[in-house]
Amino acid sequence: MADTCLLEIAANSVASALAAQDGGADRIELCSALELGGLTPSRAQIVMARDRLRIPVYVLIRPRAGDFLYTDLECETMLRDIETSKAIGCDGVVIGVLDADGCIDQVRCRVLIAAAGKLGITFHRAFDLTRDPRQALEDAVALGCERILTSGAQTNAVAGADQISALITQAAGRIAVMPGAGIDEHNIAALRRATRACEFHASAKRILHSTMRHAAFAGSGMDAGELRSDVEHVRALVAALGAIG
Repeated sequence: MADTCLLEIAANSVASALAAQDGGADRIELCSALELGGLTPSRAQIVMARDRLRIPVYVLIRPRAGDFLYTDLECETMLRDIETSKAIGCDGVVIGVLDADGCIDQVRCRVLIAAAGKLGITFHRAFDLTRDPRQALEDAVALGCERILTSGAQTNAVAGADQISALITQAAGRIAVMPGAGIDEHNIAALRRATRACEFHASAKRILHSTMRHAAFAGSGMDAGELRSDVEHVRALVAALGAIG
């Protein structure tokens, strides 16, 4: 357990990204709409995050909520978002495309990865919807991905710890396997011991309640405030990782 651990924070805004950096995160996955599983952030958010952050920024490339079987139009959208992220100077992108049979769509992924050039590539939790995770890992290695983000095909990474551990054994250092989903300061140390993972993905979010005094649509959800990564939650995650011997 002597390997240094790395913490990536899924930041759904520039404010969340700055909080994550202040809390000691090692890398940002910049996205929007965490409540939908994460979507591609706006160009303005990407530019502002890149201007303000000192740590690596990976941009989530996901044009819509739902499954990961994409049309030609959606693939063109992803391609252009990757080109934008590359031009802005981001460090990597986070992608995932499947075919109708639940396999990684290697043809479409290769096009996206080629557009990314020298940017780092994370294959996101589309991995958890694949028919055969063992084969999907080999496909991700063949594509040249740096890492896979996975909950072990369970609702959270703690429940999927056995599968994550098996994937790390299979990977044998060829690709990083990064647990994500439901990770907090109370379970990250046990998850590290159970899986031997060296990279972890969390959002460290809390609800920032609305300060509106006038609530014209009370109860509609439009007055509910926002989700934002919390600097103290990030610090607690960093401390928990640092305490592992």
